[in-house]
Amino acid sequence: MSQPTKGDVHVNRPLTNISIAYFQEASAFIADKVFPSIPVEKQSDAYWVIPRDSFNRDEMKIRAPGTESAGGGYEVDPSNTYYAHVRAYHHDIPDQVRANTDSPLNSDREATILCTHKALINREKNFVNAYFKLGVWGTDIDGVSGTPGAGEVKQWNDAASTPIEDIRLYKRTIQEKTGFAPNTLVLGQDVLDTLYDHPDIIDRLKYGQTNGGPANATVSDLQALFKIDRILVGSAINNVAAEKVAEDSRFMFKKGALLCYSAPTPGIMTPSAGYTFSWTGFLAAGSNGTRMKKFRMEHLESDRVEIQSAYDQKVVASDLGLFFATIIA
Repeated sequence: MSQPTKGDVHVNRPLTNISIAYFQEASAFIADKVFPSIPVEKQSDAYWVIPRDSFNRDEMKIRAPGTESAGGGYEVDPSNTYYAHVRAYHHDIPDQVRANTDSPLNSDREATILCTHKALINREKNFVNAYFKLGVWGTDIDGVSGTPGAGEVKQWNDAASTPIEDIRLYKRTIQEKTGFAPNTLVLGQDVLDTLYDHPDIIDRLKYGQTNGGPANATVSDLQALFKIDRILVGSAINNVAAEKVAEDSRFMFKKGALLCYSAPTPGIMTPSAGYTFSWTGFLAAGSNGTRMKKFRMEHLESDRVEIQSAYDQKVVASDLGLFFATIIA
């Protein structure tokens, strides 16, 4: 692993007020925004899943005088478990580097930012692998370039496609099946940009624009047209190339879309398509299961700054989610 040399951190005087780093905006990362985080005291445990048919059946009856009332209960499936793997990354600050560092580069602060950024990238990648793909949700819909068949819709980059009707249709489908209308739509940047330029969306917005101005769509406009509470856009990138190999940075959220119900307030009897189980019992970890450490590595004559994150991103109610695959070409 490469480290900065003494010369790397000694800044020429004309540049003492400027520091340039390719840290992505925090708003690009959405892994902690889609589903609620559940603080847990143990690294692993079981959680209950109560089948929806136990709640959505009418079993109340007229009660005659002196007779028992109708009654019942519900089943609980205790076989579902989580396991909060501990992920870690560190950055070492050699004594010679610290001693030669000019004031604009606070070694501890920069190490903390670097480690945090690495943790954000890793969490986002894990989110995509857990949720943003085929085969994990109750329903998968394929985007196609030709005439759609069963379980298919026309890709949204096609002017003849109907993204507004598609979203509303599958919102109703999930609501009728579960009793919960999806309130969240997760998109990648490519899909969002395609929707901004869709002729049907532009046509519905053009009369509300300023005279002489273009019909520009916003995320808020799409939320109103789709009649959905939240649209979250994953625009973070990941360099998939190895160190010292030509950079190959790509958006992590590809050409799909996730429609789901996310509980606004998590609770033991509150359904949600997904939950993140965050191990807050991990030696003073924060609410998302993350903690920072700084300790001495004397044999390296360095201080080590390390971030550790312990969590498990779980699909807990697959029927509350639907994935659109290859929704654009």
